[in-house]
Amino acid sequence: MDRLDPQHTALTGPAGGQGDVVGGTPAGTFDPWRYRDDAGVDGANLAGYHVEATDGGIGRIDSATEEVDGSHLVVDTGPWIFGRKVMLPAGVVNHVDHDAQKVYVDRDKGQIKDAPEYDETSAKDPAYRDKLSAYYGGATGTPVPPMAPGRII
Repeated sequence: MDRLDPQHTALTGPAGGQGDVVGGTPAGTFDPWRYRDDAGVDGANLAGYHVEATDGGIGRIDSATEEVDGSHLVVDTGPWIFGRKVMLPAGVVNHVDHDAQKVYVDRDKGQIKDAPEYDETSAKDPAYRDKLSAYYGGATGTPVPPMAPGRII
């Protein structure tokens, strides 16, 4: 199974560039509200799992959804950013380690800390979701930059 190394946001491989197909989803595209086919979510209840950014832990998952065009995680950051909760679109999930109960995301702590404020009452609001989509990488299908080495095959 292909997956990304949690310390890298890389997509490389035999062909090595954008446009390669990985797990049924074209490499180099980003759908913020859909888990990657190769992330290993597979309908699992992720509540309580720890979340690891590319540069370390950021908190624990309060809730996770698998809504059509709206999947996301709500992460309690605990004392790291003063008990703030953040909403992470499903598309930032790199992979899940069910044995260790960890979810690896392909953003760093600073990017998550600076994300738009989470407001439970706005979680389903299209304007809020558009704001998160733009912050985390653009609208559905927007290409992301080619990535550096780190793919584990």
